[in-house]
Amino acid sequence: MRLSRLFKVAVATGALLSVTACGSSDGTGSSSVSGLNPPDLTARTELGESEGQVNLIAWAGYVEDGTNDPEADWVTPFEEKTGCQVETKVAASSDEMVKLMKTGRYDAVSASGDASLRLIASGDAAPVNTDLVPNYQDVFIGLLQQDWNSYEGTAYGIPHGRGANLLMYNTEKVKPAPDSWSAVFDEASKYKGRVTAYDSPIYIADAALYLRETQPGLGIDNPYALDENQFKAAVELLEEQNANVGEYWSDYLKEVSAFKSGDSVVGTTWEVIKNLTQAEGAKVDAVLPQEGATGWSDTWMLSAKAKHPNCAYKWMDWIISPEVNAEVAEWYGEAPANVKSCDLTSDPAFCDTYHATDENFWADIAVWTTPIEQCLDGRTDIKCVPYSKWVQAWTEIKG
Repeated sequence: MRLSRLFKVAVATGALLSVTACGSSDGTGSSSVSGLNPPDLTARTELGESEGQVNLIAWAGYVEDGTNDPEADWVTPFEEKTGCQVETKVAASSDEMVKLMKTGRYDAVSASGDASLRLIASGDAAPVNTDLVPNYQDVFIGLLQQDWNSYEGTAYGIPHGRGANLLMYNTEKVKPAPDSWSAVFDEASKYKGRVTAYDSPIYIADAALYLRETQPGLGIDNPYALDENQFKAAVELLEEQNANVGEYWSDYLKEVSAFKSGDSVVGTTWEVIKNLTQAEGAKVDAVLPQEGATGWSDTWMLSAKAKHPNCAYKWMDWIISPEVNAEVAEWYGEAPANVKSCDLTSDPAFCDTYHATDENFWADIAVWTTPIEQCLDGRTDIKCVPYSKWVQAWTEIKG
């Protein structure tokens, strides 16, 4: 299997990459989002002349100009075609992206679902007129008008790609092969000290998703919409898990190294990390558990204070064009957003590997969405626990 070139470069240089598209949070600088009542902003109705520049905030690997690998360059042709010179700030967490967007110095950001509603609620992200993004018509239907990229039928961004949080395990140490998240929760003591978990407050949703299936009496529907009782149950489950966790990972290569050495034998991962770990010789595999899983989808969002909105719109259309979206998906290791990209990947099996066209697969994925007091599952008689309390609880869970 052809690996993402981004990670080949990382391994060759020994670089330790921070978590990127999945939006890790260090718990600092997070905005408190109580309810989703965004200011009344209006999307542009037409585009004007290019301003000659666009300033982006992005995850590592999303805006490549040939510096990391001469073969990975979709910035230079964009600049040549549009006259918009690209300046990029690589962010290491969703919280950092939220803070940077508040400065007004940037035109667009590749936000994950644990940041997007914060940007919408605060008025830092503007509505997007998708009619001004021609390639939007070819975006997979499962990415359109979702809780993490829209509000009341108004699009607040252009989908970039998506991925699932899978269960990875050592095929020699974990037998029989697990098919449930119970391997890292109720049965985690079997692998005490060698369980690994994703290091972010949004991981609380993984516990909630598991409880949704195993404790139906809690009434959990959406793992990002938890009332106080449901939230308490998820936190207690993670506190119990903590005693068996050897490492919380927030770095691709550290998880690869831990599974290679045997320090970790079971835990949450991404498809691309599984592929890289297997290529490094580790005896691992990954599965979508029977309870389903959480996942992520990144969205290019326009700053409400954008100084170069015309170039930003051109960038959003460019990054999801069939050829470019195929290139960035293979480079990074994720399912592309554009349907037509699957015919253009260098690996003919790429979209099958990443389940790009399998909407039944994505139906079992609860994509990261910022928790807010206004319950995302439709309940109006109760307040849900907002993200700020998730951040606080995560710090306490880890001790």
